[in-house]
Amino acid sequence: MEAAARSEAGAALLEASAVAVEIGGTPILHSADLRLRAGELVAVVGPNGAGKSTLVRAVSGLQRPSAGAVRWSGLDLDGLRGRDLARRRAFVPQRMQVPAGVDVREAVTVGRSSHLRPLRRLTGADRAGVERAMERARVTRFAGRSLTTLSGGELQRVQIAIGLAQEAPVLIADEPTSQLDLGATIAVAGLLRELADDGLGVLLVVHDLALAAAVADTVVVVSAGRTVADGAPARVLTPRRLTDVWGADAHLTGRAGRTALHVAWLPRGDVRAP
Repeated sequence: MEAAARSEAGAALLEASAVAVEIGGTPILHSADLRLRAGELVAVVGPNGAGKSTLVRAVSGLQRPSAGAVRWSGLDLDGLRGRDLARRRAFVPQRMQVPAGVDVREAVTVGRSSHLRPLRRLTGADRAGVERAMERARVTRFAGRSLTTLSGGELQRVQIAIGLAQEAPVLIADEPTSQLDLGATIAVAGLLRELADDGLGVLLVVHDLALAAAVADTVVVVSAGRTVADGAPARVLTPRRLTDVWGADAHLTGRAGRTALHVAWLPRGDVRAP
């Protein structure tokens, strides 16, 4: 069964409606919405400063909303704290702190903290969970290496493994490919799509519209602090919307898994000699 079909059949893991956020008295989000089901990958896109990262931090419980509603499996976010929230969602930030002297397995073990009672040591089940997370993120082969020796793509997969070790039904990744080269971007994007196909709910913030169209079941477009569109990539990322939201003369071609963004980089007639 395809991910989209599975998600239609299941209840929402996450629902956010009319979410508003103020930071230091400045409104950042005015009214943003999104919905995520199991087996679905939702990509949040929009221009710089639109409020994408603020939205995912708000629904994750990392930034307090000033208005609106956020529900995790029907439960209000306001009523979830600490371990209860950590068992519902794992959050992968844009950049990973890389302390010296810490290896990959030790870092991934941190993801089990929501399963541990105070002063309790790792159980056999916890250690097995760490190994499963590393295997799913394909970092087992360098489990003993120091974090400081890893490439950007390897570090990003370690971050995903830390999230997977929580064994939460939702993985949220905030611009996980923003500083990666093409090969690493493909690897990370493919991993996130695979996790959604395996039944995880994946919420992804991304700048690359061709990437979003290739891997996402649903695209949520945020502009000036508001959700202005959501739906299947081909229906949402139209040439008109690319002009209205990004000010770009551009269009997408292709289908899920293989897409291209065609952009008019220069004004018509401005052809430069080699």
